[in-house]
Amino acid sequence: MTFPSDAIVESAHLCSAVIRLSFVERICRSMSLIGSTCLGISAAALAVQWLSSGLAIYRCRRGAEQPRKPLDAPAVTIVRPLRGLEEFSRETLASTFGISYPLYEILFCVADPNDPVIPLVRDLIAAHIGREARLLIGDDALSMNPKLNNMAKGFSQAKFEHIVFVDSNVFMPVHYLDQLVSILQSGAGMVTAPPIGQLPIGFWAKVECAFLNTYQGRVQYAVDALGFGFAQGKTLFFRKADLDRGGFGFLASEPAEDAAATKMMRQKGKPIRLAGPFAQLIGKRTFAETWGRQLRWARLRRASFPLLFALEIIAGIFPPLLALAAGLGAYDMLSGAAIVAFVAIWYAPEFALSRAAGWPGSLLAMILRDMLLPVLYISAYSGREINWHGKVMPVRQARLPQISMHLLTLIRRNR
Repeated sequence: MTFPSDAIVESAHLCSAVIRLSFVERICRSMSLIGSTCLGISAAALAVQWLSSGLAIYRCRRGAEQPRKPLDAPAVTIVRPLRGLEEFSRETLASTFGISYPLYEILFCVADPNDPVIPLVRDLIAAHIGREARLLIGDDALSMNPKLNNMAKGFSQAKFEHIVFVDSNVFMPVHYLDQLVSILQSGAGMVTAPPIGQLPIGFWAKVECAFLNTYQGRVQYAVDALGFGFAQGKTLFFRKADLDRGGFGFLASEPAEDAAATKMMRQKGKPIRLAGPFAQLIGKRTFAETWGRQLRWARLRRASFPLLFALEIIAGIFPPLLALAAGLGAYDMLSGAAIVAFVAIWYAPEFALSRAAGWPGSLLAMILRDMLLPVLYISAYSGREINWHGKVMPVRQARLPQISMHLLTLIRRNR
């Protein structure tokens, strides 16, 4: 016989069991949702990795960019701002004289009259008497950007209506100008090219190549293939008319001239297209040199494109790898084999890109690069200064009207 109190107790136990079961079911559903979301994030990141690598392979594979002659060959001014001697300075500067193009002039720009690169430049000019080349020495304090200040005298003394600014460590192949001009004539407002690291000597040089090639270069060529090209300061090719009447001064409106050039072309409604890839000869690198260069670029990106830079927190393998671990853990499926398989699948397209394009590739360098990315991201927000060739500069907006007025005076003085 069951007493009423016993029935009440049994009912209470039953209700408690139902509540516990309902709570467990809700937890399981939540874990399932979290697991599915994490696995979806990991899969999406992996898809982006493969898609961007595939687009870059299509664009950068050896033989893909067959040099083609432009419709006509307008005369071009090449401006190379220089500072100091680098390991491959002779090779990169000498390549300027070997370009196969009907008519171009070369303006080497040096700010310091005691710069050790000056004797090398003079020797190269003397050895290539048939080429029109000049060495311009002097510093025009137009902005906070010393590289742009060095470029200004080249711009003001350029004879021709097409002008390309090329960094000192870029190796210029014989078809360099053919590529730039033909792409410009196809409808581009500006032509640019990211640096692709070649000839690394030592481990940290390989890490720099991992940053430049299968990370930054891959992304830039992939977005260019989708029609969203942006400027990279190693090569900037313009019609001079776009830089006259204050346009050159606009390059000082951002801490980096390539960021300003991107915004200028966006405002004009003119597309930016990529040429190349062209090699940047790396040579030896220390950790401090590699880190300092990447930190400088990260802080410049943060200053000029803060919203886009914010997304870099998810760059590299570790965010999707953590998402994968969380997703598999939610389903009690996490294992070492799954992690190793994901790492192999993640880096496989980067290796394929390196092989297809003929770029140096190192798995250890790629992994260390991705380990440094979150540290680099935090460091970019932790300071507002950059170090360029030993000169510490604040990262902030320049005063554009004053820059343009100074530049106008400089141009009038030189013409």
